[in-house]
Amino acid sequence: MNGRALLGTLALVLLALLVWELRWVLLVLFGAVVVAVALDVPVTLLRRRLPLNRPSAVALVIAALVVVGWKVSELLLPELLQQANQFTELLPVLLQRLGDLAGGSVAFRGFEQRLLELATWEKLQPLGGQLLGVAGGAANSTIQILLMVLLAILLALDPKPHQRLVLAATPQFWRGSMRALLREGREALGGWLAGMTISAVTVFLLTWAGLALLRLPLALLSGLVCGLLTFVPTIGPTVATALPLAVALLISPAKVVQVLVLRLLLQNAEAFVLTPLLLSRTVNLLPTVALMAQLSLGALLGLPGVLLALPLVVVLQVVSQRVLVEQVMDRWT
Repeated sequence: MNGRALLGTLALVLLALLVWELRWVLLVLFGAVVVAVALDVPVTLLRRRLPLNRPSAVALVIAALVVVGWKVSELLLPELLQQANQFTELLPVLLQRLGDLAGGSVAFRGFEQRLLELATWEKLQPLGGQLLGVAGGAANSTIQILLMVLLAILLALDPKPHQRLVLAATPQFWRGSMRALLREGREALGGWLAGMTISAVTVFLLTWAGLALLRLPLALLSGLVCGLLTFVPTIGPTVATALPLAVALLISPAKVVQVLVLRLLLQNAEAFVLTPLLLSRTVNLLPTVALMAQLSLGALLGLPGVLLALPLVVVLQVVSQRVLVEQVMDRWT
């Protein structure tokens, strides 16, 4: 290995270490890009129909989102809070029912005894420090979310200078390809976000309506959880089904079967019909790729990594197709 190759390898190692140290900054930046693209989709549609400049369109879209969010919260938030309180009241009964189904509550009694042993002053003293750590983590997450939203608004207000900055950091012979790559990445990410949003809203409404027709308690809360976890394919819908199944378990085994059939029908319709139809013109991710991305980034970055895994894979899939496949593999003779 000559000196130039050794220097290049050392530079790549240092760059990898720098990226790892700044992973949370890069995660906030990528989250801001995702939110900016989500804002850019309605802004672009609005500017096609009305003679508005970009700042006015962004302000109008944000105002519309705030008003719609406020009205929806006025309609749904009181019932959601009521159902959340009802769920906390039903939780001990659910644990008792699970203990009975497990062949007796001996294990649960042992668990309760261990909780009582931990509920001493000597055991509870370290809990205060842990709670302070949780509060500090929550405050840090809140600051990161606020910074992400602020960066997203700044990116959505004027994206062209940021695109020119990326192009300026690209070699001259590859700037045309980089320009096309940025455009295709934005289209793929915007199409994926729009498709998944429509899919999540559809799952929320159909799950809420179906559980209400089955006269299941906490139908609104269960439908909202199922709709939100649609953004986490493969893992999310399966985890979301646990809530309505747990509530149905408190009623009867027949109700459990009804809820399970409803969720299986909706989940398969969303996964194999609705989502592929909505994403047919953009990027449709393979379930194995989506699951591995969620597991990998979840292990590295926790919950934020799970939430941003799929948008990142959407962008990386476009980059891999245009760079790795077309520029390297297709030309390899």
